[in-house]
Amino acid sequence: MTEEPHRSRRMAIMKAHPEVTKLMGYTPLTKYVVLFVVSLQIALAIFLRHKSPLSPLFIFLAYAIGGTANHNLFLAIHEITHNLAFPGVAPNKLLAIFANLPIGIPYSAAFKGYHIEHHKFMGQDGIDTDLPTRFELICLNNVLGKVFFATFQILFYALRPTFVRAQRLTRWHLLNVLAQVVFDYLLVTWCGPRPLIYLLMSSFFAGSLHPCAGHFIAEHYLWDGMEQETYIAWTRLPALRALAPEFYDTLPSHPSWPMVIFNFIRDKEVGIFARAKRLGKGKPLEAVKVVNGSACSSNEKGGTRKARA
Repeated sequence: MTEEPHRSRRMAIMKAHPEVTKLMGYTPLTKYVVLFVVSLQIALAIFLRHKSPLSPLFIFLAYAIGGTANHNLFLAIHEITHNLAFPGVAPNKLLAIFANLPIGIPYSAAFKGYHIEHHKFMGQDGIDTDLPTRFELICLNNVLGKVFFATFQILFYALRPTFVRAQRLTRWHLLNVLAQVVFDYLLVTWCGPRPLIYLLMSSFFAGSLHPCAGHFIAEHYLWDGMEQETYIAWTRLPALRALAPEFYDTLPSHPSWPMVIFNFIRDKEVGIFARAKRLGKGKPLEAVKVVNGSACSSNEKGGTRKARA
């Protein structure tokens, strides 16, 4: 519990099952899924070009189909960020930019830099921008605050990094912005503003009170009896679990993403504060949470002490 947990699990699984390396590598299916979902979203956006954004049909499609589709693209960009769509780095970055198009706002290039830092410095304040800021902890540590966070969590993930840690711009950032601006401009020029409104609404719903959005909370917040911080899987998870069942069958899990959001909001023992924090490389993990109004943290030896939130 003192280092980035993905590496520890990976090394342990590889030691117990050396043949697991055969499952490693890119997944060709990813690019076809991306192509299908991008095509679906563009087609629906154009279909709705004459519909009012306030009409029941428009809102329903943006929530039920658009929110699900753009959430799929968020996850696809995550996989692509780990170079799991093509064997080369450049093709993966280009595919991520393509997958970004229906999202409406350029973010894939910036996400890669922040996400790699999230893995290398997981739980470290000032570097891991996935951690809530002190301002969020102060303002959102109540039921209404958690409702606000769950409703607008996509904005927190999008805006927080720019306030916490600026990135050095690269040609990939510029290409991402250029491709998105050209796509949005052409879409509005040819079909009017409503298709772009549909795509932006889809992105908002994808990270709001949407069944799929529960995975953001389920995968990163600490719950009773759950010590692992992230769960990542794609097409080879069934084969991996069959190969190394002792590493997976004992893991706690959430049976329902919608219930994750509901329980996150109502449970006083879980909130914005329920994140694992690390002091630095090789230093103990601090699982910070509030007990009876006081901030406490549990160290890796199981003890609990008073701490500053």
